[in-house]
Amino acid sequence: MDALGLSNDEWTAILLSLRVSVVAMLASLPFGIGVALLLARGRFWGKSVLNGVVHLPLILPPVVTGFILLILFGRRGPIGSFLDQYFGIVLSFRWTGAALACGVMAFPLMVRSIRLSIEAVDRKLEEAAGTLGASPILVFLTITLPLTLPGIIAGMILSFAKAMGEFGATITFVSNIPGETQTLSSAIYSFTQVPGGDAGALRLTLVAIAISMVALLASEFLSRIAGRRIDPE
Repeated sequence: MDALGLSNDEWTAILLSLRVSVVAMLASLPFGIGVALLLARGRFWGKSVLNGVVHLPLILPPVVTGFILLILFGRRGPIGSFLDQYFGIVLSFRWTGAALACGVMAFPLMVRSIRLSIEAVDRKLEEAAGTLGASPILVFLTITLPLTLPGIIAGMILSFAKAMGEFGATITFVSNIPGETQTLSSAIYSFTQVPGGDAGALRLTLVAIAISMVALLASEFLSRIAGRRIDPE
């Protein structure tokens, strides 16, 4: 580790960012698949509204999203006070809150990728399985889900990469506490605010670029493997 010239605090920020991003990605995945399926196949009143709400974090300033999370999930917020009182869960100014903020900001990218993949599935294959007696759940698990796997992988990697770079919503909701909520982006920001911090900011910037590139290359590699398994030809 010393060979990279990174201090213990810098490594703490990097490892925290990785943990936050992985948790945000995995926690969002079931909801992302469900919402994507609903938007791709559902026919109901308010579908456009749901689509707008899902993609709202992409349009709103991140600080606004973070402030909304603080109002809702803060200790005095309607959801935050309920979680604290009955389950002892506190999200504001904790790393778990950073994961929530990152998950919310990355959620639209995950949903969009999975939704496009679901819409590309040939409905005739699903209908054929249905005529053979398969239940809708079985059709989804054996036909739809495997065929959408490349899109799911791409959505997961995009979500992870977005979470790694998230700053505005995170710092608004959970602040910038070293060792607790100071992620990679927050650490870079802190370095830029102190004299002589350019070197530290540059080191972490290079680390962020490297992690993002690895994530994108992994997404391409895994998507190709999944595509080959679906279509061996």
